[in-house]
Formats: sequence, C-alpha cells, structure tokens
Amino acid sequence: MSNFEFQYPVIFLLLIIFVLCAKFCRAKVDSIYFPHINKLFIKSFKQDRLLIILKWLGIILVIVALASPVLKEEFKNSKKDGRDIVLVLDSSESMYQRGFDVNNRGRDKFSVTKEIVSQFISKRTQDRLGLITFGDVAFCASPLTFEKKFLNSILQMQRVGIAGRRTAINDAIIQGYSILEKSKAKSKIIIVLTDGMDNMSKVSFEEVKELIKVGGAKLYTIGIGTTRDYNAPYLKALAEASGGKFFGARDSKSLEKVYKQIDKLEVTKIDNKRVITYEYLYIYPLFLAILSLLLFIYMRTQKGL
Repeated sequence: MSNFEFQYPVIFLLLIIFVLCAKFCRAKVDSIYFPHINKLFIKSFKQDRLLIILKWLGIILVIVALASPVLKEEFKNSKKDGRDIVLVLDSSESMYQRGFDVNNRGRDKFSVTKEIVSQFISKRTQDRLGLITFGDVAFCASPLTFEKKFLNSILQMQRVGIAGRRTAINDAIIQGYSILEKSKAKSKIIIVLTDGMDNMSKVSFEEVKELIKVGGAKLYTIGIGTTRDYNAPYLKALAEASGGKFFGARDSKSLEKVYKQIDKLEVTKIDNKRVITYEYLYIYPLFLAILSLLLFIYMRTQKGL
C-alpha cells in the first residue's frame, strides 16, 4: 500500500522565517540611494499581485522540495520453509471395525480416519503431501503435491481392502522413504497410521529400522484402537529410530488430538521480512519552483522593479 509523506517535515519551519523577514526585514536600499523612487512605482507594484504570488509560490515550492516528498510502499517478503509429508494409511480389513467414532458408533475406523486426515491435509497450506495406502501391498495413491483439493479427492476414493486384507507396515514405510528419496525439502516427514500388526511385509523389522536411521525423514507412527490391536513397542521403536514419536489413539477424539499435536510439532516456518520502497517526488516541486522564480525575475525585470 502506498503512503505519501515528507521525509524532513521540520523544513517547513523555514516558512516562518520567510514570513517574518517579509514583514520585518524589508530592504531599505531604495530609500538610501533614491529617497523618492517609491513614488514612481509604489502604485503599480501594489496592483501587480502576480509578482507576489510567483515569489511566494517559488519559495513555498523550494521548501516543499527540501522537505523531500515521497511515496512509500511497503511489502512483506515471506520466506516459507515448507515440508514434504507422506501420509501412510492402513486400509486392511481390520479398518472396517466399527465403534471407533464416539459420536457415531456405526461408522468404521477407515471412514473416521479419512475425515481426520482430510482436515490435516487442508491445514498444511505451505507443504507438499503424498499418500500411500497399504494392506497386503503398499501403493502410492498420490505423489507429493501442493494441490490439497486433488489430494483430498484421492483420499476419498480409498476403500477398506483396496490394497488387500492383511497388513504390510514395513513395506509401506519403505514406499514412503522411496517417495521422499528425491525430495529437496529441508524437512521430510512420514506419518504412518495402522490398527494392526505387520503380517505381510517382505522387508524385515531390522532392515526397515536401518533404513529409517539413514533415510533422512522423521517418522511418526500412530496406532489406533485398543493396545491389543497393534504392537505399540514395535511402532515406538520405528518412530524413535528416526527421531520421531509414537502416538496411541483409542477413539476418534484422541486421533484428532494426535494429528493436531503433529501439526503443532511440525509447524511450517514463515520468515516475514518488511521491504519498504521510496519514490522521491522532490523533482516536481523543485522544477515548478525554478519555473515560478524565473518567471518572477523576468516579469520584475520587464517592469523595471
């Protein structure tokens, strides 16, 4: 937004000096050398108000130019440190279990999870997100993208059993690290949600743990349902290998809190810097002042004053 201002408004105090001088510091040269010269010109000078206007206009415009009028425009230069986040969702048969939603016991786990994950996606406005769904196998439902509406539409297409009935957690994590392998983001995150125990992966626990240590992405693991449904120590060990964290969620409300907590832990850094530009306008009043004073001198000379 542009704002007009004077950089040195104190300069306007000079106007007081000029006004005082005009009143109390009148030249007496004529009276010394030509004591009766005023009788010849006093009437015509009083009548010629244009000369007075030109003189004061020139003085005022010079002072305006010295006060340095400017148009100031301010910008905010935001440097955003976005993250690359891969969401890994369990779509195995156990996710069809009902009673997870405290407000609607008839809804299955997967439907509730999709709703909460969708809200999480919408909040990550500065980040790229991808989606992996896993069951017997793990597949990339969406690559990393900034298009949140597109990602949410892909999320809504996922169904229980779409990747098989069983659970391949390790393979899904491998797939997540594979997506982030070529990422140039400074911060990479994988969030794994499951309600089961790994019983289908081709990659062993030790192998995936070693990959996590050197993979360069922070891993958050979430187990939903009762503690009998998933292997908490197993999920915790995977998360801690990357410097991440494990969460347990018994119902929909606690799962919502988990995603909110992760959202707070992984806040996108926005570095706002103010940039102010100045357009200097002194040249315009200065030009008019010079023009006005030149015209004043010319007319005064022509009249012989």
